[in-house]
Amino acid sequence: MAPPGRMTTDALWCIGPRTVELRPGAEGDGVALDTLFSGISRGTERLVFEGRVPESDAARMRAPFQEGDFPFPVKYGYAAVARATEGAHAGRNVFALAPHQAHMRLPEDALIPLPEDVPPERAVLAANMETALNVLWDSGAGAGDRVAIVGAGTVGALVGYLAARLPGAEVTLVDTLPERGSLAAALGCGFAGPGDAPGDCDVVIHASASARGLASALAAAGPQATVVEASWHGAGTTEVPLGGAFHSLRLRLVSSQVGALPPLRAPRWTYRRRLTKALELLADPALDVLISGETGFADLPGRYAAILDDPQTLCHRIRYPN
Repeated sequence: MAPPGRMTTDALWCIGPRTVELRPGAEGDGVALDTLFSGISRGTERLVFEGRVPESDAARMRAPFQEGDFPFPVKYGYAAVARATEGAHAGRNVFALAPHQAHMRLPEDALIPLPEDVPPERAVLAANMETALNVLWDSGAGAGDRVAIVGAGTVGALVGYLAARLPGAEVTLVDTLPERGSLAAALGCGFAGPGDAPGDCDVVIHASASARGLASALAAAGPQATVVEASWHGAGTTEVPLGGAFHSLRLRLVSSQVGALPPLRAPRWTYRRRLTKALELLADPALDVLISGETGFADLPGRYAAILDDPQTLCHRIRYPN
């Protein structure tokens, strides 16, 4: 798949609906990197794997170093931790928004050195932490607020982790899986099933990518509260219950997408500053609970479908033989 004359290296490709294989991918231009770990972002990668990227959003949803085009074949992913072997960062571990690929070359300005207190095994969470930080900004949540996060996947759990550190905030993760209760406790949050979700919340984050979850999020909101839709639903339609008290309570339904900085921060923040901050926020060992499994790169094609289909999957880590 690489252009003529370009060096290639093994990469994971989605080649058809629910079909993947390791095949050559272009090594690229820039600084040479040996990949140590990459992380599977279950929600987005499952949509790509199933060919459910809407044609209308295909250009906007391209990963920074994607190869190929949606729907297939496509080399996708955006959570790689690697060792730089040349350039200004030679010998250092760096994070890049790059796909599942054993070796690559990337522009030096696309690399962010890992903080000394963030191990490479945990740094695969950086892209998800960046999304969670953006979601929290979009929500406007503040000290003392009652906050509910519906959907305790990786992004939802990270939003909860950040919100729980707002002084006096009351933060609850809401999920259909009772096992997520221990996850919530480890991250400093309360936990509830959908039937016991708190009400009269100041801010509600929806991160379950389901119509039922969105209905639960709207039901948890108090008068004039903000409900943030942090899920990406992909192709198709999603039912939104805008009857009942939605209008009388004057609720605000706000979209959040990591591809754009919130308007109030855009004048000062850059994408690099945001991603650098996300890496710094990963210093807490408590976040290791979000790594739900690990697979060797050579075994990934045979395991990929099961990883994406398993509702217990949070961030699944891929290990490279470097």
